Amino acid sequence: MFDVRKIFTNIRPAVGVTSLLLALLLALPFTANAGSSKKKKNDATASKTPPKIDYSNIVWPNPPAIARIRYLAFYSAQPLKDVQAPKTAKESWMDRLAGTTPQSESTKVLFQLGQPYGMAVDSKSKVYVADSKVGAIFIFNTETRDVEMIKNKVEAHFVRIIGLAMDDNDRLFVSDPGLRHVLVFNPQHKAEDVITEGLVEPSGLAIDTQNRLLYVSDVNLDQVFVFDADTFKLLRKIGTTGHNHELTGPGDFAKPTGVAVDKEGNLYVADTLNNRIEVFDADGVYLRTWGKNGDGPGYFARPKGVTIDSDGHVWVADGMQDRVQVFTNEGQLLIAMGGHGLLPGQFQGLVNIASDNRRNRIYTSEIYPGRVQEFRYVTDAEADQLRKEREQMRAESAPQPASKPAAAAEAKPPQAQPPAEVPPK
Repeated sequence: MFDVRKIFTNIRPAVGVTSLLLALLLALPFTANAGSSKKKKNDATASKTPPKIDYSNIVWPNPPAIARIRYLAFYSAQPLKDVQAPKTAKESWMDRLAGTTPQSESTKVLFQLGQPYGMAVDSKSKVYVADSKVGAIFIFNTETRDVEMIKNKVEAHFVRIIGLAMDDNDRLFVSDPGLRHVLVFNPQHKAEDVITEGLVEPSGLAIDTQNRLLYVSDVNLDQVFVFDADTFKLLRKIGTTGHNHELTGPGDFAKPTGVAVDKEGNLYVADTLNNRIEVFDADGVYLRTWGKNGDGPGYFARPKGVTIDSDGHVWVADGMQDRVQVFTNEGQLLIAMGGHGLLPGQFQGLVNIASDNRRNRIYTSEIYPGRVQEFRYVTDAEADQLRKEREQMRAESAPQPASKPAAAAEAKPPQAQPPAEVPPK
């Protein structure tokens, strides 16, 4: 180890050199501290960078079972790149002085979901979300994550928007119980018509594109209205009204909310207060029902949203239990997911569910965190293929039985040799 005092003693006569070395020695700890501080600062900066999370392993059911549902993403607001950073008072004053910014101009606001409810998907797989708190319809591009909006008092007048539905021509139907009507928007997002006949508190919407029917649930009247999807003429009503949500018989409702239609034209209704799903054919004839109040598998506690996937399975969003259950069209439970929480695949105030059967996507909306979650549905055909591939891999990796040694060709047992002849003496 160096003795600093000995160094100074040896060079004492050279005052200039001594001063120089003293300065260097005094500078050494400062330099070391500066480097350490810089390193700590860089480490602190690096620690603030949010880690990238791999969501690809969030599946249902858990491995080693074949996954049928995969978590993909969530949507909650405009991307930050679309929002201007707020200007300082000095920057704003200089802009106004230079005449480049009007004095009344304000900073662009970040719009985010406040109370999302109804959802619909157009032919380009854009997701439309009705938000009654913001007073707008968010349009999320699931590929680019860009956001458009249909705003209140800009493209239309809203009071409390709830349900959405999209037909095969990309016409958007929007239920507004605050105004007791359903608005119809063309593909350019311009309001072109309104449906009012008989409606008091319209909620869920569904369209039967084959039979050209529009279904509208009315939570106040305990009925489902059936309109012609093109002329908007009222064709019939399903259910009995005037009993203050007390009817429990087959074909009646107590605050029906979500509605959905399968490929055969059958209508599925989330009968919320009766904690069940009711099914009707395209003529409104009652077919069957399933579910009862409870928290066990297959039970409901305020089912609100319902949708049908590409294989005809029925997905039901339970508002009180914050879970999604998947059934056959006869009511047999296949799988359940969710629970209270903010993690991927958990829910807080789950209110609705929608499907994009072109890409096998499932979307859920929840009001307390104000978000829409996106899931990938693994179809029956895909699951069967994965099962076959797994079985093939098992067969190929299984140890092969040892092969039997080849038998000697026409091998004959050794013959006894005659005794050797003894030569005569």
